[in-house]
Amino acid sequence: MRALRRWDLRNPGPAAAHWRDLSIQKVSALAATDTPVPPPNAPQRLHQALAPKRMAALHWWLIAVLGSSALVLSLWDVRTLPIDVIAQIVAATALAAIAGYFPLRMPGSKNTFVASEIFIFLLLLLHGAPAATIAVAAAAFIGTFRSSRRWAWRIASPAMAALAMFIAAHLLKAMLGNAAAIQVVDPTRLLPAVTATALLYFAALAAFAGLALTLNRRMPFVVGGFSGSLVSIGIAYGISALVAGTLLLAVQHKGMSVLLGALPVLAMLLTTLHYFLRQREANDRVRRSRVEAAAREAEQSSHHVVELQRSERRFHSAFTHASIGMALVSFEGRILQANPALVALLSDGQSDALVGRRFGTFVLDCDLLSVEREFAQIHAKRSETFAIEVRCRDRSGNQIWAALHCGFFAESDSASPCLILQVQDISARRHAEAQLSHIAFHDGLTGLPNRSRFHALLVQALAVAAGDPSQHFAVMFFDFDRFKLINDSMGHSAGDEFLIHVSRRLQDHVRPGDVVARLGGDEFAVLVSRVETAESATTLAERLQQALGQPLKISGVSVTSSASIGITFSVLGYETPEDLLRDADIAMYRAKAAGKARYEVFDARLHSDVADRLGLEADLRQALAEGTLEVAYQPLFNLRDGTLRGFEALARWRHPARGTINPSAFIPIAEETALITELTDLVLAQACQQLRRWQLRDGSLSGLKMQVNISSNDLAHSALAERIGRVLRETRIEPHLLTLELTENILMQRVEGAMPTLEALRRLGVGLAIDDFGTGYSSLSYLSSLPIDSLKIDRSFVNGMRVGSKNAEIVRAIVSLGASLGKSVFAEGIETQSQLAQLQELGCENGQGFHLSRPLSPSEVELLLDSVIIQPLYGSDHFVGTAMTPLSRH
Repeated sequence: MRALRRWDLRNPGPAAAHWRDLSIQKVSALAATDTPVPPPNAPQRLHQALAPKRMAALHWWLIAVLGSSALVLSLWDVRTLPIDVIAQIVAATALAAIAGYFPLRMPGSKNTFVASEIFIFLLLLLHGAPAATIAVAAAAFIGTFRSSRRWAWRIASPAMAALAMFIAAHLLKAMLGNAAAIQVVDPTRLLPAVTATALLYFAALAAFAGLALTLNRRMPFVVGGFSGSLVSIGIAYGISALVAGTLLLAVQHKGMSVLLGALPVLAMLLTTLHYFLRQREANDRVRRSRVEAAAREAEQSSHHVVELQRSERRFHSAFTHASIGMALVSFEGRILQANPALVALLSDGQSDALVGRRFGTFVLDCDLLSVEREFAQIHAKRSETFAIEVRCRDRSGNQIWAALHCGFFAESDSASPCLILQVQDISARRHAEAQLSHIAFHDGLTGLPNRSRFHALLVQALAVAAGDPSQHFAVMFFDFDRFKLINDSMGHSAGDEFLIHVSRRLQDHVRPGDVVARLGGDEFAVLVSRVETAESATTLAERLQQALGQPLKISGVSVTSSASIGITFSVLGYETPEDLLRDADIAMYRAKAAGKARYEVFDARLHSDVADRLGLEADLRQALAEGTLEVAYQPLFNLRDGTLRGFEALARWRHPARGTINPSAFIPIAEETALITELTDLVLAQACQQLRRWQLRDGSLSGLKMQVNISSNDLAHSALAERIGRVLRETRIEPHLLTLELTENILMQRVEGAMPTLEALRRLGVGLAIDDFGTGYSSLSYLSSLPIDSLKIDRSFVNGMRVGSKNAEIVRAIVSLGASLGKSVFAEGIETQSQLAQLQELGCENGQGFHLSRPLSPSEVELLLDSVIIQPLYGSDHFVGTAMTPLSRH
């Protein structure tokens, strides 16, 4: 019974799977409903625990009732037997239960057989159906505790066994003709009848158990599903019955003592059989595992061989059809086999033209040593692979770049390993890299080394000089003086053509080994190597100046240019290229400031000047941010009647550490660093505010004017008119009372671009004056068309005035020109009475200078306004400052 249950659970078959799926679907459908289900009562819970399914429950209850009835009837019949018989039944039942705990696994099967059936059939033969029914029920009940935990099966299994034995035993009695005692039956009839009874018992038991399982799983009962796997169990039952019949015959002839002696032998036999079968099963498992392992190993070996063959075929295919050259070579570099790609790369013939030759014969001499060294490293087992790029000769004898990759190679049928060499033509990549390198380190316009390349060359030169102090060199920094004029007047294409021409001239006139580079724009540099003395570098600079001074044909126009050159030397102990270029640049700017078209040699003084200039720039920036700059006011007088016309506003800076700084020192710094706009706004705002205060002191002062200087950067500022208009609105100054002064050179250089700004200022209503008139070049056509109100004669002409001198005649011409053009004329720098008298005689209307008044602070202006308001100043009481040193404008 236990063997049958184990077989059924492990081999449910397709029918079981079908019915199981239907059950799952039905349970899922029931679970999906929302109808509440009342909790079951105690009998229902017992029913569900024992047999939850309806048909299975009906079968279970039927078997339980019939089996229990058979067991009760058997117990009723046994109660009348003698005590010794009952003792034999109890002993045989106990032996059957004990034997159930030592099942024997059927050879070659998962099913088991227990020896308890021998004792049960012996009881059947000795004491009839009631004894056998009790024994089989007890043995089945005890056995279920080893194989199942479900009480439903623990009840059903004894009931099935009792019912099956009850039926089979009574059929045996019927087969024997209702003999009073089975022991007296003829052996020829007894043994077949007992065997048939055992088979019938087993068939009934299997039918009950199989029907229970199929009903519980809701699948149809299939007899064929049981017969194939249970034949061996049925045979075991039949043998058990034969053994029991044989024991009965022995008891009939020798008595019960035979049975008592046979029991130990039977137990020993069963134990030996049990352990023999267990050992055989273990040996079978070991043998099966060894067979399986051998089969797996054989399969793996076969698979490995197949994969190895496939790998070799793939390699040979890849070797033959590879697009890059490949060869098998010896450790000495001799070619053993070459693929078509390598043949096409290095030879016009067949592969035989390469086989046997050393690969080094195709490598250029300059790279041959590297290749031979790599082969020697592998041959000496100091390395296993190498990858290098070398120059080779192709089949036409031309030079190509090739990437070599080499490593160990061994074929399965090869007696000794060799090397596999890959040769890839990388000439196109090398050419592209060379082009990219040239683009990255050379100027696209002139073809000269660019700043990055020149920087690298300076690094190399510094390293050489550090290792050998005798290897001195110099650096020249070039900036062309009129390049901007060429660009602005002739266009950028002409400027590019100019740069190409001058770069060729520089290259043609430097020494072999010197390097010319373009750093950017019109800035060039020359690395002068092997400089023994400073004179050799300055001589070269003079020669280059002469070459650059020769006229050039640019867009059909003859152009003459010059360059400002700064020179520095490595003997000064430089450590970085940046310091070299910085000092050469400083020297170049000193040459440009000294008059252009010349060279300057850097010294420590220049570096100190630059550092001082940088410090002054930082201080100026801070002073503008904090508003600590001041404005002084130099009075403007009418030279005819001596009346005060107004003031010129001049910026003044009292540095907390350096004291008073001359405007000629900080105004150029402001113009170079774009601080001039802030400076102009500061002077303009303070001057207009002061003018408004002074006008409000007295009605007679309402006509005072203010003149403020503006720079070229201010003139180029598109919002200049808007800035000035905002100040006028904030200070409530009438526009015609403000005059802006521009130098002649600034105005003439920007005359075309400045016209819109000048017209905007004219519409605003402010006055415009040309300062330092006569020092530059002004076209009369421009003077007549420009919205200019007045001309200011430069102080250099006033200071040189003598009776009958050229300066006096120039002043006379300027005064006459102003009168003819309808413009007011002012004279600057009046420092003596003689100069004042001559200007009055020439008819100059207005003037300013130390002879009349020095620049005044706002408080000093207050005193001036209080003492000499609108009164002539000529005579012993006039306000002069002859002891003061003349100060620069602005």
